Amino acid sequence: MIVEDIVSRVLYRDALVLVIDKPAGLPVHPGPRGGETLVQHLDGLRFGLPRRPEAAHRLDRDTSGCLALGRHAKALARLGRLFAGSAVDKTYWALVEGGPAEEAGTIDLPLARRSDDPRSWWMKADPAGDPALTRWRVLGRGPGTAWLALEPVTGRTHQLRVHCAAMGWPIRGDTIYGGAPRHGGPGLQLHARALSLPLYPKKPPVTAEAPVPPHMRGGLEACGCRETGESVA
Repeated sequence: MIVEDIVSRVLYRDALVLVIDKPAGLPVHPGPRGGETLVQHLDGLRFGLPRRPEAAHRLDRDTSGCLALGRHAKALARLGRLFAGSAVDKTYWALVEGGPAEEAGTIDLPLARRSDDPRSWWMKADPAGDPALTRWRVLGRGPGTAWLALEPVTGRTHQLRVHCAAMGWPIRGDTIYGGAPRHGGPGLQLHARALSLPLYPKKPPVTAEAPVPPHMRGGLEACGCRETGESVA
């Protein structure tokens, strides 16, 4: 990725916040595997400010879509409070294997780490874990798959991936919680479609919507999505 690419991915910009469309496969922060990260490109998003913006929340390496960045320390702190207080509305699109029999519902399933190793981010459903709640609805169905809108009420690590797998319809391309191969698979079919940030008390929420990523277009079209760069939701 080059600076021009990251600038072209800006979905929303004001004095406090940027929302960008993060590509799948690009981690936000450096990890043990090394390699390219989003942080390396954030200097290209200063837009005249003395410091680069910073991510206000998490988005998995293999998840594409809306990522909010605070443009300075006070903005980052304000965004942090909104995310910590579950005040941000987040909508993800996912292609899942099989799919639910119903058209909408909720998943109320506590989550905990699989391991005590602090370096491990893998999670599991655990009645003694932290509360985790996800709302879902079916947007379309195709051969052996379903297109879901997922709304995480809480923000646990890997919440959507674990919740979908626990219900018997894992997200396609999930190599950890589903049965996807680690190499040569379709890539994780999970996209942070939209964000709504109640950032200003006397103004409507800041909203942003990320277009469908290339690696999910075929599967979504098979489920009835007709998006070609325009919103369908």
